[in-house]
This record gives sequence, structure tokens and C-alpha cells, in this order.
Amino acid sequence: MLKLRLKRYGRKGQPSYRIVVAHSTSRRDGRPLEELGYYNPLITDPAQQTQLNVPGLVKWLKQGAQPTPTVRDILKRAQVFDQVHG
Repeated sequence: MLKLRLKRYGRKGQPSYRIVVAHSTSRRDGRPLEELGYYNPLITDPAQQTQLNVPGLVKWLKQGAQPTPTVRDILKRAQVFDQVHG
């Protein structure tokens, strides 16, 4: 099964994440199939907090990739699911 999930980067105490597509059995920081954006929870401005490759996300969601709960919330805020169903 394919998952859309977060891959952690950054120093201790300063996390930064990349949104990736990976097999559900692979390691959290292992090699992903594709990187589709990033998320930085330390930035307070929501417009700069994420950067997404929306066409790539839509493609993987239509192929059946399942987002983790955190990634699902990020995608809802960016209104990506409207493009999948619309």
C-alpha cells in the first residue's frame, strides 16, 4: 500500500518535513518514491508554512495512495481534495 506521509529533516528541536509518497512498510526517513512538497511547523504564517506539488498529489491520490492523518489535515487546508473529486 502507498502512503502519503512526512519525512523528517532538520536539527534537533527544529523539525522540517517533506511530504513524500512511500510504501507503507518502508522506513520513515527511507528513500521515497517521490517528494511532493514540504511542511515547516515552526513558521507562523500559514501561507509560507507549506509548499505543495498539487498536480503530483492529485495524481497519487487518484492512484490510491492513502494520506496519514497529519498529511490529510495539511491537504484539507490546501483544498487538494476538492481537485481530486472535482
